[in-house]
Amino acid sequence: MKFSTADGAPALPEVTGAIEREIQRLGDAQQAVAGQPAHEIESLSLVEDYLSDLGTKVDFNVIASAGLRVVYDPLWGTGRGYLNKALADVGCEVVMLHDWRDVYFGGHSPEPDEKYLHEMRERVIEGGYHLGLSTDGDADRFGILDRDGSFISPNQVIALLVDYLAESRGWGDAVARSVATTHLVDRVAGKRGIKVYETPVGFKFIGQLITEDKIGIGGEESAGLSIRGHFPEKDGILACLLVAEMVARRGVSVGEMVEQIYKDVGKLVSGRIGVRLTAELQQARPAFQKRPTIAP
Repeated sequence: MKFSTADGAPALPEVTGAIEREIQRLGDAQQAVAGQPAHEIESLSLVEDYLSDLGTKVDFNVIASAGLRVVYDPLWGTGRGYLNKALADVGCEVVMLHDWRDVYFGGHSPEPDEKYLHEMRERVIEGGYHLGLSTDGDADRFGILDRDGSFISPNQVIALLVDYLAESRGWGDAVARSVATTHLVDRVAGKRGIKVYETPVGFKFIGQLITEDKIGIGGEESAGLSIRGHFPEKDGILACLLVAEMVARRGVSVGEMVEQIYKDVGKLVSGRIGVRLTAELQQARPAFQKRPTIAP
């Protein structure tokens, strides 16, 4: 179960802890709860309201003026009908991949990671498109391909957007990154004279800083991102649109922007590895459980 509070933010530990204690207290009473009549369910579409709200945070006029050609892969997920509609409504040419419901997500995890975006890479290169955009199954994370088909990592995207939003919006607000996210963000922020908060892993801690209006943008290397004034949860659709706006305004490829950042602040290379949790590692787990505090 994933629980979000009324402001749209992922619940902080004190809330989830209270829920866990209540579940434990209920015990066998869960059987009684399950037998109670269901509450009335109301169905409604929030597409137009959501896209209208995005219009207050994304410069669609800039996107419209650039004539962008984009390939979008929602990976059979809930981004269908949102990101593609937002771009098409302002005159972008949008080619869709996997634009239907598949509860098995093509037989693999619906992650907008490089290893799952080979079809989008082929379409971008063959068609000469400006961008390849992807969102995961519930559209809260993003994946970006440059016009040459190269994968732009979330770490690179976050650093670029920190720089771009300071440049285009004049934002001098602090930024936040999780402890696992690249220090390239720190270098870019330092160049702009912007403070950086380092948070524990988990977007809820970045969301807390957004709720408290302490940051302009926050991101994590697992492709989560949100900005000031948006709901305090990661949003892959918003992230993709900000990248499209950045490309439209600057008129150069994302890869060229990355190289320019490296020239300005130095090159940092990062990556992710998966470690199997063996019995030996599980015994050593307490050594890894100390959680860092949110620190500037």
